[in-house]
Amino acid sequence: MKKYLPLIVLAFLAALPLVGLSSYTLDLIIMVFMWSIVGMAWNLLGGYCGQVSFGHAAYFGVGAYTAGILYLHFQVSPWWGLPASIVVVTIFSFLLGLAVLRLRGPFFTLATLATGEMMRVIAENLVWLTGGNTGIIVQRTWVDKTNYYYIVLAIAVVAFLTVRWLVRSKMGYYFVAIREDEDAADSLGIDTTKYKTIALCISGVLTGIAGAFYTNYAGLIAPEIVFSLPDKSTATIMIVMVGGAATFFGPFVGAIIMVLLQEAVRNIPGLGAAYQTLFGALLILIIIFLPNGIVGDFQKIKRRFNFGGADK
Repeated sequence: MKKYLPLIVLAFLAALPLVGLSSYTLDLIIMVFMWSIVGMAWNLLGGYCGQVSFGHAAYFGVGAYTAGILYLHFQVSPWWGLPASIVVVTIFSFLLGLAVLRLRGPFFTLATLATGEMMRVIAENLVWLTGGNTGIIVQRTWVDKTNYYYIVLAIAVVAFLTVRWLVRSKMGYYFVAIREDEDAADSLGIDTTKYKTIALCISGVLTGIAGAFYTNYAGLIAPEIVFSLPDKSTATIMIVMVGGAATFFGPFVGAIIMVLLQEAVRNIPGLGAAYQTLFGALLILIIIFLPNGIVGDFQKIKRRFNFGGADK
């Protein structure tokens, strides 16, 4: 039975829109899948390879603007932005890696943070290309959300299988070795720069694809939206930390919590964007009591609440 569990879960997810879910509920699930893709991307680089990035808004925004610019300037369907973002974000990530991957620890983190902010400023000032602060409006393909649901579900499944395959391959062991001790990995003959670059590019591409999907789904992108430090870069890290870094299902669990918390707070008058404060408080509690995240410390949670009966 356990062998077929992934197929059962996938069949369940594929059947969800057929049971008559409301447009609002579908929207929440779509957002969960989109954020889980971004979370899985960050988890590959930060969780498994140990390169903590505060600049994933840069990849998200580049992917989003790839789709938007194709539509605005070339009258091409923004859906072509998904495959195009693979090429564009790969080149962007590689060139960025040439500069930032020379740095380690907090210096690397600060460099990625600066990159995200730099891309926001560039997008605001290249008005002829990006529309500046006005942004780009894209004609949505469908009014109904069902097709968007299946597209983002397919992307999430591909992202999950890609990360899972990479982590369980020889390359994945190199990533973990770099995370644990980069100098020791280098002394063992592992080309640390090469594998960090690979992790950065794959992480960036997955994030960029999510950004291109967002352009098609939201129909509006602007620098302060897609390059936002708190709403994209910081939120991505919090999703992974709450769900569990270096776990396969941690980003999905973190995305569920963030999206539901955001919606719950949004429906309370006067609180506005307070979900970030509440999510930050939750992150602090997780770090104190469950340092490996909800998924990483799930056995501890089971013992604490005695799930599955008392230990024999």
